[in-house]
Amino acid sequence: MGIVLMSKRELNRLDVLARLDSDRLTVLAAAGLMNVTPRQTYRLLSRYREGGASAIANQRRGRPSNNRLSDEVRDHAITLVRQRYPDFGPTFAAEKLEERHDLKVSRETLRNWMRQAGIWVSRAERKRIQQPRYRREHVGELIQIDGSEHRWFEGRAAPCTLLVFVDDATSRLMELRFVASESTFAYFEALKAYLGRHGKPVAFYSDKHSIFRVSNENAVSGNGMTQFGRALSELNIEILCEGPVVR
Repeated sequence: MGIVLMSKRELNRLDVLARLDSDRLTVLAAAGLMNVTPRQTYRLLSRYREGGASAIANQRRGRPSNNRLSDEVRDHAITLVRQRYPDFGPTFAAEKLEERHDLKVSRETLRNWMRQAGIWVSRAERKRIQQPRYRREHVGELIQIDGSEHRWFEGRAAPCTLLVFVDDATSRLMELRFVASESTFAYFEALKAYLGRHGKPVAFYSDKHSIFRVSNENAVSGNGMTQFGRALSELNIEILCEGPVVR
């Protein structure tokens, strides 16, 4: 068991499936919450029972698409858009690229390239409303962990970091610890104290801090896991990291 990187949509599905598996939801209710058909709900539930959270995450995340255009084509298209069509939307820009430069790129592909390059932001993204993640039902099922650097003691001491362990079901503060910096050693000390007081949770939920997952996409060892991630794996505790979907 290791780090499972999931989008908000997948985290919501995981919560719904956990409630369905424990008979706290009907299939129809779960299907409605996930916006899928009952048949798809049964398939997702089967995957969840067989593989847990990792079976719900997109298995192709982090892998290039089989139909992906070359980086040279992408760079050429973005250069042309920057120089000649900086005010155009993806649809109109794609038409001009094909018409004037004999460069055929689908509007959806160009839309993604323009978004990644910071040239274009959709209206929906400007007004995006974050979909809430459903809370877990039981204390200790999921623990949110984070660190916040601040001048907590104002001028009486140097800036430091507050490590916080929060129970997802109740918002109860389970562990608080002031440390010099947000380091692996500091998290290990906080984890030891938490386990001593409360025992093992089912999973930890964190941001994408490098304490929890390897940020280098070209890393050749460790299966994307840091020391902290490997320690949790040995303890049979999952760590869920929220992040964008990368295809």
